[in-house]
Amino acid sequence: MVNKSEPVNGNVKPPAAAMPAPSLKSDLLNTLSLRTLKLKTKQQELLIRVSILCLVYILAFITRLFSVLRYESMIHEFDPYFNYRTTLFLTQKGFYEFWNWFDSESWYPLGRIIGGTLYPGLMVTAAVIYWVLRFLRFAVHIREVCVLTAPFFASNTTVVAYFFGKEIWDSGAGLVAAALIAICPGYISRSVAGSYDNEGVAIFALLLTFYLFVKAVRTGSLAWALASAFGYFYMVSAWGGYVFIINLIPLYVMVLLITGRYSMRLYVAYNCTYVLGMLLAMQIRFVGFQHVQSGEHMAAMGVFFLLQVFYFLDWVKHLLSDAKLFQAFLRITLTCAIGVGAVALGVGTASGYISPWTGRFYSLLDPTYAKDHIPIIASVSEHQPTAWSSFMFDFHILLFLFPAGLYFCFKRLSDATIFIVMYALTSMYFAGVMVRLILVATPAVCLISAIAVSATIKNLTMLLRSKHKVAQTGSTKATVSAKASSKASLDQSQPFQRNGAVALLLGAFYLLSKYAAHCTWVTSEAYSSPSIVLAARGAHGNRVIFDDYREAYFWLRQNTPPDAKVMSWWDYGYQITAMGNRTVIVDNNTWNNTHIATVGRAMSSYEDEAYEIMKSLDVDYVLVVFGGVTGYSSDDINKFLWMVRIGGGVFPVIKEPDYLVNGEYRVDKGAAPKMLNCLMYKLSYYRFGELVTEYGKPPGYDRARGVEIGNKDIKLEYLEEAFTTSNWIVRIYRVKPPNNRW
Repeated sequence: MVNKSEPVNGNVKPPAAAMPAPSLKSDLLNTLSLRTLKLKTKQQELLIRVSILCLVYILAFITRLFSVLRYESMIHEFDPYFNYRTTLFLTQKGFYEFWNWFDSESWYPLGRIIGGTLYPGLMVTAAVIYWVLRFLRFAVHIREVCVLTAPFFASNTTVVAYFFGKEIWDSGAGLVAAALIAICPGYISRSVAGSYDNEGVAIFALLLTFYLFVKAVRTGSLAWALASAFGYFYMVSAWGGYVFIINLIPLYVMVLLITGRYSMRLYVAYNCTYVLGMLLAMQIRFVGFQHVQSGEHMAAMGVFFLLQVFYFLDWVKHLLSDAKLFQAFLRITLTCAIGVGAVALGVGTASGYISPWTGRFYSLLDPTYAKDHIPIIASVSEHQPTAWSSFMFDFHILLFLFPAGLYFCFKRLSDATIFIVMYALTSMYFAGVMVRLILVATPAVCLISAIAVSATIKNLTMLLRSKHKVAQTGSTKATVSAKASSKASLDQSQPFQRNGAVALLLGAFYLLSKYAAHCTWVTSEAYSSPSIVLAARGAHGNRVIFDDYREAYFWLRQNTPPDAKVMSWWDYGYQITAMGNRTVIVDNNTWNNTHIATVGRAMSSYEDEAYEIMKSLDVDYVLVVFGGVTGYSSDDINKFLWMVRIGGGVFPVIKEPDYLVNGEYRVDKGAAPKMLNCLMYKLSYYRFGELVTEYGKPPGYDRARGVEIGNKDIKLEYLEEAFTTSNWIVRIYRVKPPNNRW
């Protein structure tokens, strides 16, 4: 029999054909796995880099999910609700209907042309992700896509930061930059889950455009320049901050020209990026011909023509052999070019072809401009000048690493390091002017800080390795007297330097660990709380949730006519339209200062005067936000002076001193008479004088301002209370119809 076993030396030896097949397979797999693990040094480094980058990618995503875990999957803030509403319309109706959508529920009775008054990049991006997921048979709601869009693009930003850091310095700096920006609070503040705002994708587009342009300047490749132009187009479609790009890149090119770094690589990179980027940007209806008519874009055009002059001079220099003749030609050409450019700019500005700078642009150059001339811009909290505490809160140790990184960049100047230094210095200036622009400065701060960390750690580890090698080589040559004397001198200094390097390395890792702990705490506590749902600690330390906003919007949607018009301050317009599904008089798109000033005038006037304004606007309901019961400080009483200033900027009858007492804003018995009887005061404090808000305090004690109100006996003649939320945060009043006339 073939498979029969025969005894050999008392043992049974199976025939060769009967050897177990699984053992052969396992030996073969073990051999193959061992061979595959024998990687070369460069392959091992690549594997480690890819692994670290993947971990950082995942970290950047999951660290932004605190808001979803603590509350629920919801849209945060005010502006994102408009973005969500338009994205929902886009996915339901299609791009053509979205591009030509006239929204009659906004800015009654004016309305709003949506396609021509927004940057569609965010909405189109979320809609494409949604359509791709649906195509792949993932049953998701568009709201979940909107909630997670910002964390997804934050993860993509870490990849771009890695390649940018590698382009500027080395792969080590790129990995550190990716890790720093993944958890940096300055970026997390606008990219947490639910923060569905333009900046969520715009910072990715901003950094991608800069990286591709720097790559194009270094290589002179037309392909990289084309990619940079498309990155710029994506940035233009996403956020109005693209003006920073179109001014920083020309400034960078100008610096390279002045410092004698002109090259054909620079010529190809800038010309392609500017021309193609301009043509693509003009396809966005909200931008249109601003690229060739707005004063904010003239610097880019001027540098474009200046580059042509440099190219022409380079060609003439190649033809002329006489250096003196070329110098004379150079002076004449530059003088003529600058003169023609100045005359063209003056004529264009005087004729009105070139529009002047906008108020927002002026406010970046002069922090006091908005407060003096455009109060509606100054009224936004994120447009205020930045306090030092905000820098420390958002950057932590990066503030101290930033100057060290600048030192390393200046020590090894190149086209790439010159760009990142200019990006960092200009963005840090703008971040000091406006709190919101800390977001723009964050990538530059992370990149330069990463250079400092990477270069420092690399130098310290090289010092430790060199000492180790010196010790080994010295021991093998101890017989040589000359070598022995040098070894003895090295051995004397070696312990101090080695201990110092070890101490510095431990200190660096300690600081980085504290940075990670700070970022985690800030993310979980400060930047992961949706403004539409308020949270506080109870008397026993328990967590108390105030869901008054959604309660009020739900009541509006269920208990008011579909064609009802709601008047409120402009902060809440987007939420009322998106969640309450009702027409609003003004919303967060502050394009019409007169319309907002009219609402401010109504809130600042006596009830009978306000009633006439509300009748002219067909107002059915008035919504106010009040924090006197809960201690919520971001209510309409605390915003009221901005209503007065904005209303008074258009209607001189509204004067701010009428609402102040010796320059002091008060709501107690010492308040100004007009303050105690204006519509906003009445709507906020109606029936509040009967309420005891805190033990040991009199009725009508305002917990948000810490005073007892001055007018407790409030009577309403032209409005009636329709609904007040459970915690009195949102109050809705119905406007009474006019009496019948005979």
